[in-house]
Amino acid sequence: MASPLEPRIRAVDALLVERYGDKQWAGPGDPMAGLVRTILSQNTTDVNSHQAYQRLRERFPTWAELAAGRPQAIARAIEVGGLGQIKAGYIRDLLRKIRRQEGDYSLDALADMPVEEGMARLTGYRGVGPKTAACVLLFQLGRPVFPVDTHVNRIAGRLGWVTPESPAGKTQAALSGAVPPELCYRLHLNLVQHGRRCCRTRKPDCPSCPVAAHCQAMGG
Repeated sequence: MASPLEPRIRAVDALLVERYGDKQWAGPGDPMAGLVRTILSQNTTDVNSHQAYQRLRERFPTWAELAAGRPQAIARAIEVGGLGQIKAGYIRDLLRKIRRQEGDYSLDALADMPVEEGMARLTGYRGVGPKTAACVLLFQLGRPVFPVDTHVNRIAGRLGWVTPESPAGKTQAALSGAVPPELCYRLHLNLVQHGRRCCRTRKPDCPSCPVAAHCQAMGG
């Protein structure tokens, strides 16, 4: 049964496509690399997380070398992304756990799992929350999941899809059955772009907003 929110979500999606364009999934990637990249992206900028990943792979060219690396050496390699000590521990621990579970440093088995099972598997690793898990499944494997970051959560609250006070994890759970599967990829990306360019935390550019008519915060 379709969610009561679906017509509103489809209407917003269409307007965002007019403003920011259609987004097409580029095809499958390596979920192991995607997971490490997404952990490094937490609480930092895209530029810094990209640099952190590049330096990490230069220092540790294989997953086995990274899993065997000293936490301090890993932290130094990724320090440009911030929270180096914490992220180093997460990455080293999950690599070792994946090796024990899968017999290899691979998450390729996620491609054949039901989405719920894949989410449960990923969130079972320390440092991996629902948003990180959803990003891996969506971007690396093209699974129909809808990650909710700070931008998406803010806009969803302003549009009245959830309450304005809803934490990101609760919003992701609420929207997981409401966003049509074929919209998950482009709607996520367009909402993030909209949050950066227009629907900002402070001083949102409401006069130029393409979805202003749907905004509960503006009385739409």
